[in-house]
Amino acid sequence: MFDTLIIGGGVSGMSCALVLGSAKTMRFAIDKKIGIITHQKTAALQEAVINNAYGIPPGKLGANLLSESIQHLSETYPHVTQIPSEKVLKIEGKFPEFVVTTNRNTYKTKMIVVAIGAANTFAIEGLMQYVEPHQKTLAEKQRIQLKNNDHKVAEGIYVTGTLAGSRSQVAIAAGSGAAVATDILTLWNDGIQTQVHDSIKK
Repeated sequence: MFDTLIIGGGVSGMSCALVLGSAKTMRFAIDKKIGIITHQKTAALQEAVINNAYGIPPGKLGANLLSESIQHLSETYPHVTQIPSEKVLKIEGKFPEFVVTTNRNTYKTKMIVVAIGAANTFAIEGLMQYVEPHQKTLAEKQRIQLKNNDHKVAEGIYVTGTLAGSRSQVAIAAGSGAAVATDILTLWNDGIQTQVHDSIKK
């Protein structure tokens, strides 16, 4: 049983995993089991060249950033379980016990973060009732989003990045994933507003 399972290894999903992973020494997060299904094959970043994102060297290839993020997560926060090469097909149940079925396995989790792209090929059974046209892309692109209120789709289900209705920018996607992570940390911390910072003074 995961406490949180993130679906998608793109910018917003990896950002969410990094922030959740970084809270490992906090008393309310020390025993939490975090997982991420790191499917990246269809990530919009695969063909990107990044020149305008804070903290990323200009000219960075999106494909390289994707692979480097997986290495970053595994080296810095190895307690976060990475599940590669699986595609989510179905989500069943309700908070606090969901069942996530992939093309290879089945997982149980208390909370879900959906962090995949906004293509209209979205087809995860159990989430289709939340699909609506994307509000911040051109209509001819036929992008979709999941209905949400500040990233929350339903109790225990969150959405990030373009699928949350954000514009397609690396910096926005990263911030969206981090925002959801801090919302989850706040829940784990009994509703006390929470964020994670490291400092050279510590």
